[in-house]
Amino acid sequence: MDGLPQDFGDMGNLPDLGSFDESHKLGDFGGFDAPETVTRMPAKLSKKAKAAVIVRLLAAEDVKLPLANFPEEMQVELAHQMTDLRHISKDTLVAVVEEFINELDEIGLSFPGGLEGALNVLEGTISPTTSAKLRKNAGFSLTGDPWERIADLDPVRILPILSEESVEVGAVLLSKLKVAKSAQLLSMLPGDRARRIAYAISLTSAIAPDVVQRIGISIAAKLDAQPSQAFTDAPTERVGAILNFSASATRDGVLEGLDETDKEFAEEVRKNIFTFANIATRVDARDIAKVVRGVEQDLLIKALAGATGEAAKSTEFILTNMSKRMADGLREEIETVGKVKESDAEEAMNAVVGGIRQLEADGEIFLLTGDE
Repeated sequence: MDGLPQDFGDMGNLPDLGSFDESHKLGDFGGFDAPETVTRMPAKLSKKAKAAVIVRLLAAEDVKLPLANFPEEMQVELAHQMTDLRHISKDTLVAVVEEFINELDEIGLSFPGGLEGALNVLEGTISPTTSAKLRKNAGFSLTGDPWERIADLDPVRILPILSEESVEVGAVLLSKLKVAKSAQLLSMLPGDRARRIAYAISLTSAIAPDVVQRIGISIAAKLDAQPSQAFTDAPTERVGAILNFSASATRDGVLEGLDETDKEFAEEVRKNIFTFANIATRVDARDIAKVVRGVEQDLLIKALAGATGEAAKSTEFILTNMSKRMADGLREEIETVGKVKESDAEEAMNAVVGGIRQLEADGEIFLLTGDE
């Protein structure tokens, strides 16, 4: 240790380290022919390492990226890169962020990865048959989450899977859907089957993510293997919609014929029929104001004046559930109109029914079942 300074004061005329910064000239230390200033050069990183830097920076700002949608090998590589990096300088961070922003600015348009992403973008523009054929031909080696597509399906399409597959698969399926849809599907199952699947949900805590993914792919494959349907509505709904706007004589005749041919089908059709006569039993009294506002005044008066038989109950129901002043005014108008031609009355009543159906479709009102 001989020859070493005994204290920091013996180290000579070095600059005060507290005042040293990057602007100090290397020549100040004597004997160096160096550049004017010290410049910190950012460390050179690979593209994978730069990606890890961006992910870490966003995570520090509480921005969670959907990395689960990436292939597994990419997720593993990202984890390795973050493990190896340890520390980087501030200059390196700034350089990586600037490069990242510049690359984003250069992107004009991005496309989804894989067939599933492309079909999601094209949904509604290509036919369901074509989509199903593309998925089938791809053998389901698709990127993306099959559960997202399953979650968007109508419960009626999912129900056969829930009924036919094992209770364990049913438990996974219900666990991956939104609570409201799962509850709806559970209510559509027989009691014993529903209880067994509900119990099986309690056994799903140890299922590995890759198993759940394989189940999702298998269910999606089975659903897409089903032949596409030309009609989205059930036959009873289509017949009921047609009879809704048919003349009462035609409607009654068709229903009588259906009673003779298939009484059960006829009953289901009746449940889907909503006519002027059904207003009194299927429209909530609190919604009458909305119904009246949605119909032209002259058509409303003709419908109220021309309603006879069972339909006359709906006239009284409408008048009873509005303000007394408005009801009195309409009663006077009805008396002034007098007898209305049957064809004009049918047209006016259909206009009122059409307005109610539109309000229901828009979510403005909800029709009662008839038992409420």
